[in-house]
Amino acid sequence: MDNSLIGTVKGPAEQPHEYLFITTDNLYTRIGEFVFYEINSQKIIGNITERRLARALPDGFFADPKTSPKQIAELIGVDASCELYELTVSTIGYFDFKLGGFVNPRIPPDPGQPVYIVSDQFLAEVLSPRRLGEKGGACLGSLLTRSSSVPVVLSVKDIVSTHLAILASTGAGKSYTASVLIEEMLKPNNQAAILIVDPHGEYSTLREIEAMKEFQQEGYTPRVKILHPEKIRVRFNTLKLADIRYLLPEITDKQNYYLIKGFQELEQKSGKNKVYGFKDLYDTLLSYKFADDEESRRSQSGSNIGTIEAILWKLDFRFGQSKVFSDVEHNTLSELFQPGQCTVLQLNEIDQQEQQVIVGTLLRRINDARVGWIAQKNISPNLDDQLPFPVFVLLEEAHRFAPSGATVVSTNILKQILSEGRKFGVGVGLITQRPGKLDQDVLSQCQTQFIMRIVNPIDQNTIASSVESVGRRMLAELPSLTKGQVVVTGVAINTPVMCRVRERLTTHGGQTIDAPSEWASWQSSSKQQIRQQEQAGLVKTDAKLSEKLDGISI
Repeated sequence: MDNSLIGTVKGPAEQPHEYLFITTDNLYTRIGEFVFYEINSQKIIGNITERRLARALPDGFFADPKTSPKQIAELIGVDASCELYELTVSTIGYFDFKLGGFVNPRIPPDPGQPVYIVSDQFLAEVLSPRRLGEKGGACLGSLLTRSSSVPVVLSVKDIVSTHLAILASTGAGKSYTASVLIEEMLKPNNQAAILIVDPHGEYSTLREIEAMKEFQQEGYTPRVKILHPEKIRVRFNTLKLADIRYLLPEITDKQNYYLIKGFQELEQKSGKNKVYGFKDLYDTLLSYKFADDEESRRSQSGSNIGTIEAILWKLDFRFGQSKVFSDVEHNTLSELFQPGQCTVLQLNEIDQQEQQVIVGTLLRRINDARVGWIAQKNISPNLDDQLPFPVFVLLEEAHRFAPSGATVVSTNILKQILSEGRKFGVGVGLITQRPGKLDQDVLSQCQTQFIMRIVNPIDQNTIASSVESVGRRMLAELPSLTKGQVVVTGVAINTPVMCRVRERLTTHGGQTIDAPSEWASWQSSSKQQIRQQEQAGLVKTDAKLSEKLDGISI
C-alpha cells in the first residue's frame, strides 16, 4: 500500500491529541490503521481509534431487505456512494530517525488538510525498533490491518531488561504467543538463555527446535532441556527461614520460636559456607526436647516435649520424605542456563506451595548470582553458581507466584527483580489469564505488554490502572480481538500496535482437549480390547452381550 490520499481533516476531536477527518473509504480506514498529515514535510502519523457513519442513504431505502438500497438509489437518481464516515485519529507524531522514536509536534492539522494512508514500507521502518533477521530482533507477527506486509519486530534487549507481561483470557493464545517469542529468542541472531516455569507441561514441544534448519547456523545449534518433576531438586540450605515456615502447616507461636532458634543456631555453626541439611536442623531441634533451660521452667507443663515433637513431625512431614527438597542435590545454575538454551521446568505434579518455594528460591539464586557477577566481576570457586551472562525467566500462571491481596514466598523476590533486574541482567516474563489476580506492583513493573482478548471488566480495569501505555480506546478493542490477535505496547515497540501473531514453527502443546473425540476413541479402544480378550478366551460372554457390543456406536 502506498501513501494514498484517503480523506480530509474536519477539525479537532474530544481530546487535545486527537483530530477528526472525513472519508468515503470503507475498506482501508479500519480501527488501528495508520494515517498521516504533513507539516513542514514531516509526516505526522496517527492511529485511527474510532469511526462513525456521518452521512448515509435515507432509512426508507433499507425498508425492504429483498431490494438493495443501491438499486433504489439508482432508480430515483440518487448517488448510491453518498456515505461519509467520520474518523477519530489519535496523533502519535513524526518519527525522528536520530532519536529512534516518535516526537509529537503538538501542532494540530488545519481543517481541509489532506489525510493519507501510511505506506507499508514507511510503517515497517518506523513501527518496529528492529528489522527482520537483525541481531536483537524478534518477529512476533505482522500488523493486523496490513495482512503480512508490515512485520512487527520487537527489541529483545528491551523485553529482557524491562520485563514482559502477556495478559489474556483462557483460549486467547497466551502460550502460543509466548512460544513464538521463545522461538525468536533462540534463533541465531539472539541465542538467548531462557528458563520457562511451566505448571501445566505445555512447552515440551519446543524440543523440535533442535532439529529445525531455521534455528541452525554454523557453530550454533540451540538446545531445549526439559526437566520433569522427578528431576527438579532444591537443596535444603538454599531455603530461607521464611521458606521453611511457609511450608509448615498451622505452626504455633511457640513452635515458631523454637524453629527460629534452631535455624539461627544451625546457621551460626555452619558459618559462611552454610553446609547443613534437613537432618541437621532436625537434630538441633531434637536437642531442645528435654532441655532443662529457663524456657522449660517457665512453661506451664514444665516440658518442651509436646512443642518440639509437633514441630519435628511437621518438618518430617514436609521435608523428610520429600522428592523435591534434598540435603545434597539441586539444579545448578550452569545446568539451567546457557546462551542458546531454553530450560523448561515442568511443575505439573508438584504441590502449589512447593512450586512457590521452588520459584522463590530459584529467583533468589539467579538474582544473587547476577548481582555478584556485576558487582565483583570475579570468578567464584563454585562455577556452578556463576551467571556471567544475562538471563530471561518466563513464568506461566504468574498469579500463583505473586497473587493480589496475599503474600507468598515468591512475591518479594519477584518484586525485587522486577524493580532492580534491569541493572543486573535478569529479565522476567509474566503470563496470566487473570490480571486482576496478579499483584499490581508486579504487573506495573513490566514495561512491555502483550494484551490479547480480555472480557472480564475487573481484568480490564486492572490493565488500565497498571499499564500506562494502554489508552481507553485501546481497552475497548480487547473483547473483540480474536485468537492470535494481540495488542503490543511498551518499550519493545516504537508505538502501540495491533498484531497478528505469526504461525509457530514448532507444534503447539497447549491445545484444548477435544472431549467428544476422546470419548469416542476410548469407546472404540474399550470395545476392541474386550473382543481381543474374548478371542484369547479370557472373557466369557453370551449372545446378548455380543449383540450389545455390536450395537455400540463408535
